[in-house]
Amino acid sequence: MRDPRLQKLAQNLVQYSIDVQPGENVLIDMIGSERELAKCLIEEVAKRGGRPFVETSDRSVLRTLLQNATKEGIEIWSELDLERMKRMQGYIAVRSGENVNALSDVPEPNMRLYEQLYRNPVHTEQRVKGTKWVVLRYPNASMAQLANMSTEAFENFYFDVCNLDYAKMEKAMQPLEDLMNRTDKVRIVSPGTDLTFSIKGIGAKKCAGHRNIPDGEVFTAPVRNSVNGKITYNAPSVYAGVTFQDISFTFQDGKIVQAESNNTARLNEILDMDEGSRHIGEFAIGFNPHILHPMNDILFDEKIAGSLHFTPGQAYEETDNGNRSSVHWDLVLIQRPDYGGGEIYFDDVLIRKNGLFVIPELEALNPDKLK
Repeated sequence: MRDPRLQKLAQNLVQYSIDVQPGENVLIDMIGSERELAKCLIEEVAKRGGRPFVETSDRSVLRTLLQNATKEGIEIWSELDLERMKRMQGYIAVRSGENVNALSDVPEPNMRLYEQLYRNPVHTEQRVKGTKWVVLRYPNASMAQLANMSTEAFENFYFDVCNLDYAKMEKAMQPLEDLMNRTDKVRIVSPGTDLTFSIKGIGAKKCAGHRNIPDGEVFTAPVRNSVNGKITYNAPSVYAGVTFQDISFTFQDGKIVQAESNNTARLNEILDMDEGSRHIGEFAIGFNPHILHPMNDILFDEKIAGSLHFTPGQAYEETDNGNRSSVHWDLVLIQRPDYGGGEIYFDDVLIRKNGLFVIPELEALNPDKLK
């Protein structure tokens, strides 16, 4: 018998997240081995009158493919998948797998070709800009281990997070989106962090389950050359299969002029990918009430209650500051007291302290109101 929570998740993805309409083509991209959810999604798309298409892949196979890739091979692969993506109106990605570091030993030049020749044209440009899309992780024993939970406890946590009342959250987000649209100067203060920048004229976008599951953030971007100071992130992050910890950036007039971590050499290789990867493409505030601790999975970690992320690389079209890059790397700073605390100021007014919103119009986004 199917878990009814699985059916509800599929319904939410198809009906709420991408709102499939009759006659639309929907690509269901299954990364890993979760078959039952794929079946649920196919059925739900068909019920709405859509046409489901399915792609299945595996991280270990992708690793071998990239290790042996050539420029010409990636270009043909990109051309074929780009043509398919152009025919899609909807896209649902379900990501599961046993090893978050599966791509860690792919040679850096090969990863660079993959990002620039495949990921950028097929996903960053066509899928993100040309389809209704949503991406989610699916739980497994590896994720439970990263979250320091039993598999059963993590499964319960997962469905609490992913089947949250996102329509309710969306209403509570509106005052924060409005405030960010009116704000000029932002200041972030935490241990190892004192950072200032402007978001004037960039605009803001609320995220309530229409693009990512789990969700719970409002994002914008800094004026490209306005960032000054230092930020120290306190959540680990996986990029191209490598786990980074204790990342810190020092900025001067918008550019990362110093970068350090537990793997400083590899960090700087990523930041030297292109000119835009040393500038910031996104600033976002996270507040999912069920997600409290990092688990090396950015779809969860960037939504942590009391967090923010400050992202080197490509800006989103909705909040475009002009930065262009093949990199988009969400890095997370948690400001709750158990992670050292911290404050966010908008135009010199304190709006969040130690992870809790402190002005009346934003208090509906605090965990006790969203659960």
